[in-house]
Amino acid sequence: MRQYPPCPNPDQAAMKALGERVRARLAGDAEVERLPAEHAELWAVADFVSPAECDTLIAMIDRTAVPSQILDHGYNEVWRTSYSGDVDAYDPFVQMVERRIDDLLGIPHEWGETMQGQRYAEGQEFREHMDWFWTKAPYYSKEAKRGGQRSFTAMIYLNAVDEGGETAFINLGLSIPPQRGVLLIWNNAGLDGALNQFTLHAGTPVVRGVKYVITKWYRTRTWG
Repeated sequence: MRQYPPCPNPDQAAMKALGERVRARLAGDAEVERLPAEHAELWAVADFVSPAECDTLIAMIDRTAVPSQILDHGYNEVWRTSYSGDVDAYDPFVQMVERRIDDLLGIPHEWGETMQGQRYAEGQEFREHMDWFWTKAPYYSKEAKRGGQRSFTAMIYLNAVDEGGETAFINLGLSIPPQRGVLLIWNNAGLDGALNQFTLHAGTPVVRGVKYVITKWYRTRTWG
């Protein structure tokens, strides 16, 4: 099992409580599928956005994408080679998609970061990483003040990819290929609210084609 160095989670109680709420809400939705993973909670919703909505989001990403950056975890090599950018949080279409995700999870809209679009050309990838914040890192004090720990991740595949581009959860032995319109959700904590090392994942290299995704991260309280 690949792990980050262990770190405390000041938001553990909040993540435990939020996990319980979201878990119960998704269990009651017939359109949500729980994915087979013993040590982490992952769900999928087919056709969460329509083909036309996917095309609109792809066009938005193409207008805003710049070389991706990552928070400093001490990497000494290139870790993320995609292009990305926040979409316009004030665009009515963006707000509509965000509200649908909010409503599905039952998380207050104010707790969510602005949706980020990502584009991966052939050969581009995002190597293994966690979405939760390493609380011993220099950046964490700033993040703690503007919403706390990242609790849930919601990611939408906007297109199928000819080859490659899977989301691979390394410690779970689970790999999910891009499927147009599919929403993936995962809890970044365990049942007890502790930061979950089993959520380590990677955007594997695109071999043929281009991959587009939208990602929305939720915190433990109001973000911003």
